Amino acid sequence: MTDRVIDRPRSRGFLFLDSHPAGCRQLVNDMWEAVTAPTAPPPADGPVALVIGSSAGYGLAATLAGLKRAGIRGIGVCFEKPASARRTATAGWYRTAATAELARGAGRDVVFLNGDAFSDGLKDRVAEVLAERFGGRLDYLIYSVAAPRRTDPETGTTYASVLRPIGAASRTRTLAFDDAGAPEVKEVQTEPAAGDDLAQTVAVMGGADWERWIEQLAGRGLLADGFATAALSYIGSSLTEAIYRKGTIGAAKAHLEATARTLDKRLSELVGGRAVTSVNGAAVTQSSTAIPGIALYVGLLRGVLGARLVPPTAQLSDLWDQLTGVRPLALDEEGRIRLDTWELTDEVQAAVGERWRAATTENIGQLADLDWFHGEVHRLYGFAVPGVDYAAPVATEAPWPGQSA
Repeated sequence: MTDRVIDRPRSRGFLFLDSHPAGCRQLVNDMWEAVTAPTAPPPADGPVALVIGSSAGYGLAATLAGLKRAGIRGIGVCFEKPASARRTATAGWYRTAATAELARGAGRDVVFLNGDAFSDGLKDRVAEVLAERFGGRLDYLIYSVAAPRRTDPETGTTYASVLRPIGAASRTRTLAFDDAGAPEVKEVQTEPAAGDDLAQTVAVMGGADWERWIEQLAGRGLLADGFATAALSYIGSSLTEAIYRKGTIGAAKAHLEATARTLDKRLSELVGGRAVTSVNGAAVTQSSTAIPGIALYVGLLRGVLGARLVPPTAQLSDLWDQLTGVRPLALDEEGRIRLDTWELTDEVQAAVGERWRAATTENIGQLADLDWFHGEVHRLYGFAVPGVDYAAPVATEAPWPGQSA
């Protein structure tokens, strides 16, 4: 077991090269405490759920909210790396270990599987665990996957997703921080998609893999009567739409939503089930910080809303309440659950837009909540978490949940 003092992160922009085990654990515990417990305790034999992408962002929030609010059992799937001689484990590795501890403490049987969610091999492993450990039944599937590449298990072709506008280059404002943490507002230009960029991005981030999960589990007879599945999505503001919703990633999200409509019809006929997309509100995640303009937008959004900005755990608690029937599904005209209405009101968007146009490097500290945003980025990797002693040595090696040290 290797103990190290990790008092400050090594980073390249918003990409951190190390994570802090104790900080990641405390962050997960804080997220758990933020989830409101249900009025009545969930039954011990709660619904069986599969969360694909359970270690980060909205997938982590879905796992924690599902455990505490809906009393789920089941499987979490993610793709994380252990510690090495040169680096700590990925933040998601430590977050998964902390989530497993909370699940055990709550008396919930949850298995965490580490591997490529796009592969048929991992799908087979999930099916085996469902059959052997959970009575061969699955009640819910949450799909929350953001990845740069996907290999098609049938053809062996590897596709790569890109963040590009469609049709013309896009200039947008964005927020960056230097090594000392000083902010800079600048403009960046992103060239338009070319060649097969659009098709490749849809192949990675669209609904193909979600549909394959459902097909394979259904083919093995593992879907319970009334089975429901939700894929997590985002629409966002007109301020970021050129690079996001109207760009290559937006096309992939449109494909995901079209897949939901296809799956909804199929599941209704097969098991009386449902398939929906859940459109979530803005948040600071490892995926979102890579998108030009999103950092500036989210910082300004927090500046406008303050504590009224709805965190992922609260949004996913709402999703579980709707999926489990605590309250009815609230669908828009496209059949999507909308958890982003607090973000997209005319009043909020007008206020953010005004700040967006006025923002400069000199005044950004008055317009955006930079301390919050900078802290949120660090907390993704277990840094800047209140209550953690970063001067103390910490063990960087940790076994995967269910495995011996």
